[in-house]
Formats: sequence, C-alpha cells, structure tokens
Amino acid sequence: MSWVRVLILSLLFILLIIASSSVVKSAAVRDDPKPPNAQEAARHVFMAESDASNFFKRRSRRSPKYYAELQAEQRMKRAASERRREYNEEQRNEHENYVEEDRDEINERTRERSEQLREFHYDGLFPRYYWYH
Repeated sequence: MSWVRVLILSLLFILLIIASSSVVKSAAVRDDPKPPNAQEAARHVFMAESDASNFFKRRSRRSPKYYAELQAEQRMKRAASERRREYNEEQRNEHENYVEEDRDEINERTRERSEQLREFHYDGLFPRYYWYH
C-alpha cells in the first residue's frame, strides 16, 4: 500500500505545480475588466462576406487541383510504390535464399543418413550399390 500513497502524493504534487505555473495562466482566456464592444469582437471573429466567398471559391471540395499539385502527388505516389516494390523484392530474395539454404541442408542430412544406413547394413558379401536421388 505504500507505493499507492507515494503515487497519489506525487500526482498531487504534479497537479499543484501545473496549477501554479504560468503556462496554465497564459493558456486561459483572459477576463478583461472592460469587455470590448460587440462590433469589435465580431470583427475579430468573423470575416467579410466577400473574403469568405473568395476563400471557398479558391479551393472548394470540387475545385480542380493545380497542375503542380497533381505532379507533386504523382511523384510522391511513384516514389512510395518504388520503395514498396524494392522492399518486397528484397524480402522475396531473402526468403528464397533462406529456403534454398534450408533445402540444401535437408538434402545433405538425408544423404548422410542414407549413407550411414548403407554402411551399417553392408555385410561385405556383395559389391556396394550407391543410390542417387
């Protein structure tokens, strides 16, 4: 239970530090003693109708992209697909090398085991017969 108390005390201490720091005070909305008039506040929040319509006309959802933007996106897509292709090719080559080495090792073990069996069962009466697979 002592580690729970230590954890709670450390969290309370951190909360106290955060609450008393100046960062939190600067992030809060200032409460001015004299609020600005409504038109001044609206001017800061809202923009003129012509500016808003120009903003949405310039780049709306259905507006075509600029040619330079299309070219940049295509270059990025081509580069990403090239990196993906190279990575997949590298992974495939590594897997093929692993499979080939594993197959060679298995074949070598099988050949050695069959040779040992032939040596064990050879009685010396007949000429040796080598099996090749």
